[in-house]
Amino acid sequence: MQAIPITITFLEMRRRPHAKPLALPHGADGGTHMLLRAHEPPLRFYRYLYDAVGHPYHWVARKRWADAELAAAVHDPKVEISVLYARGIPAGFFELDFRKSGECDLAYFGLTPDFTGRRLGPFMLSAAIDAAWSREIERMTVNTNTLDHPRALPLYQRMGFSPYAQARDEIVPISLGEGFGPWNP
Repeated sequence: MQAIPITITFLEMRRRPHAKPLALPHGADGGTHMLLRAHEPPLRFYRYLYDAVGHPYHWVARKRWADAELAAAVHDPKVEISVLYARGIPAGFFELDFRKSGECDLAYFGLTPDFTGRRLGPFMLSAAIDAAWSREIERMTVNTNTLDHPRALPLYQRMGFSPYAQARDEIVPISLGEGFGPWNP
């Protein structure tokens, strides 16, 4: 497959925001929303979330990981995964990585396509920031690239992250039969 050139923007937050976490928006359809921590999620469930959220944005890195490598990352006690449910359906997730001393990396963050545009992103990011700063950290980081949702970078900046570096890279898309798409669970 042809590599896709990307620009990655690295952002950081060096202190806890003063604003209180945003309230969970009430479902426009009258439904309920819940944010729950997923403790050692089954790999199939994690892969479902990763693909459901990341497929439109070419999240491919972890699709190429073997079970042992993926389990080592997502089951690490210093990694926290939280899932947003809307009317009982997984609507998005975020992953906080505390493995670097004094820091938290927002490793993954996003909503499934069915739940974008419903004001859930700001709530979920606010919850991720609050969860990160509830620990003793000095810095929170996140990165985004030119293939991510067009509102990702402005949202990160609006919520208090500041860009500190950029890099160019390439993403090689998943080919049919490679990775763990719906054709290869």
